[in-house]
Amino acid sequence: MSAVVECRDLAVGYGGHAVVEGIDLVLHPGQWLAVIGTNGSGKSTLLGTLAGLIAPVSGTADVLEGGGAGRASVSYLSQSHEQGFLLPIRSRDVVCMGRWPARGLTGRLRADDQALVDDAMAAMGITDLADQPLGTLSGGQCQRVHLAQAICRRADVLLLDEPTAGLDAASRERYLGVMDAERARGSVIVTATHDVREAQRADLVLVVAERVVACGPPAEALTAQSLAQAFGVVISDATGPVVIDPHHGHEHHHGPGAPHVRGPAIGHDHEHGPGEHHH
Repeated sequence: MSAVVECRDLAVGYGGHAVVEGIDLVLHPGQWLAVIGTNGSGKSTLLGTLAGLIAPVSGTADVLEGGGAGRASVSYLSQSHEQGFLLPIRSRDVVCMGRWPARGLTGRLRADDQALVDDAMAAMGITDLADQPLGTLSGGQCQRVHLAQAICRRADVLLLDEPTAGLDAASRERYLGVMDAERARGSVIVTATHDVREAQRADLVLVVAERVVACGPPAEALTAQSLAQAFGVVISDATGPVVIDPHHGHEHHHGPGAPHVRGPAIGHDHEHGPGEHHH
């Protein structure tokens, strides 16, 4: 089986300065890589490099044999996306933009395109928001709209930067179900996340902290030691290791035996209102 994403001795960064180096990984159809670390750890820089928006500092990052970036077969959702636009654009119109790479800016969407838009909106639970102007939605609702746009593209590679930011617990479960369906379809998924629970669902985990801390299956990469290096100080309690992120002040629980993490995206069980969707 040929590789879809392949990084060899990759260093990512800006202006010739490496933020993270020594990245070696290979992803095949249907595999999910979670890149986990704090803000500023290099997660977004790696995704931008895979998307073809940032040149590698050194090494190679091949996506779809080097021709993926910018094509319809790669779908990239950044942390920053417009929520209001200058015009009162509807939520459905935003999702329809996911079909533009297949049809062109002036091409008319066909019935099968509209069906993919319908499916993506239903999957993210936003069908009832179709006619709502994007600027009137909460941050979590906007995030679901943009996730629907990303998945309706039906790309071979999904690059998602903090996809669960601002989502409540029910919406996170919807998102995880969609990711499982995308894997079953054969899509390669790369997500940048703070969320240990999300990373535990992936096939491979890359833990970064301005360097590669660990890379491998979740059981091998998400250890107390690697999480402590990425997030802060590790202590133990009756249920297992507790990782304390010095950058954040909320403790979040992950179930019996799983690591606990103080961090942003894990414990937000409500979708933020307008103006509260931070990246």
